[in-house]
Amino acid sequence: MKRFRLLVAGNAVSAYGSYLNMVALNVFVYHLTGSALTAGLYMAVRLLTSVASGVLAGALASRIPRKRLMVGADLTQATALVLLLLAPSGARVALLFGLAVIAGACSTVSGVALRSAVPEIVGAELRTRANSLLATGRSLAMVAGFGSASVIVAQLGYRWAFAFDALSFLVSASVLLSLPIRTEAAREKDVPADAAKAEPGGGGRWATLMLLRSMPVVAVMVLVRAVDGLGSSSHNVALPIYSDALDHAHPAAFISQFWATWAIGNIAMQQILSRWTSRTGRSPGEQVFALGACVMSAAFILVFSGLPTVLAVVAALVAGMADGLTEVAYVSRLQTVPDAQRARLFGLSASVENLGFGLGMILSGALLEEFSPLQVVGAFHGLAIPLCLGFLLLLVRGAVAGRAAPPATPEPEAADDRVPASEGGRT
Repeated sequence: MKRFRLLVAGNAVSAYGSYLNMVALNVFVYHLTGSALTAGLYMAVRLLTSVASGVLAGALASRIPRKRLMVGADLTQATALVLLLLAPSGARVALLFGLAVIAGACSTVSGVALRSAVPEIVGAELRTRANSLLATGRSLAMVAGFGSASVIVAQLGYRWAFAFDALSFLVSASVLLSLPIRTEAAREKDVPADAAKAEPGGGGRWATLMLLRSMPVVAVMVLVRAVDGLGSSSHNVALPIYSDALDHAHPAAFISQFWATWAIGNIAMQQILSRWTSRTGRSPGEQVFALGACVMSAAFILVFSGLPTVLAVVAALVAGMADGLTEVAYVSRLQTVPDAQRARLFGLSASVENLGFGLGMILSGALLEEFSPLQVVGAFHGLAIPLCLGFLLLLVRGAVAGRAAPPATPEPEAADDRVPASEGGRT
């Protein structure tokens, strides 16, 4: 964990660069072209690349050392930003779209590699604490990146913003290179490399889908995350509109309050989870994930319901806490999958989550032309609530049935997660 904390610090610096990059580059595209359509296309290219690269990232992380992938992703983004800094003004628009592809692909590859490597770096028993540390670092990085982007651009200019971006990725790569960590499971000496690649889920176009078919509980959790992506996109698009309606003279005031409070709630939940896991040795299971997703969606809807500022801030705090809880529960559950299949599963999950978020951005943007933020956010986040309640009901019924059933004679086959009772509160 001592080495992992250094990795978390480096990852947080890299995440800061990504969030700063997201704001500065989006504004720079509009500043350079004067076209809202071009700026929108830039964001679309970056998001579509993230969707498309998820499955590829999983395949790469199954075959190439994950530490090498993460370092390569950081160095590639740093190099692209330096080239943008040195390029003549006439070539910058084309380079920006190339940078959108690089940023979308590299962030996905790095995220999949890191998430799938956590159990090998710290051990399976410490994965929940490690995931909480990573989530805390990302939350702090998001607040710092979004909060400093406008100040850096306004006071120092775009060149300094891009230079800080590049430096953050170089710092992250340097930290990774300096750490003697193992990111893959140790293979048996008598198992050839080709045989290892031929393991279930280790290769093949349909390997991950077949894996999900044999693990219906995990498949439903992935579906819930996709629907959560729809909901997340709706409140991201609706926030500027709602904040402007609350205070037209200071349209950014509510957005700042919201994200700061959300981050506080997320970080507080990570501290709670870390201490609870240290004391009990357990991880939050599928039932906690389903309940947390329900609470999160309901809290986001309440934020847009016209509550007084104090109550809206409380709702944002609850949303941040529930968001942090579901994130750690979800990632920790997927990390129980054997190493041979884990990276591909995380790659598919990344594609599904980004696809849900991207579709939600388009749909919610169109619907907000006709409907209020509360109606749009309520509809999108409202989709997750019955899905999660149904999932929770099935898990509880499975747990009750499992406790009531008489002991069975042990079977020679390996158990999977088709019976929710075996998974509900044991991870």
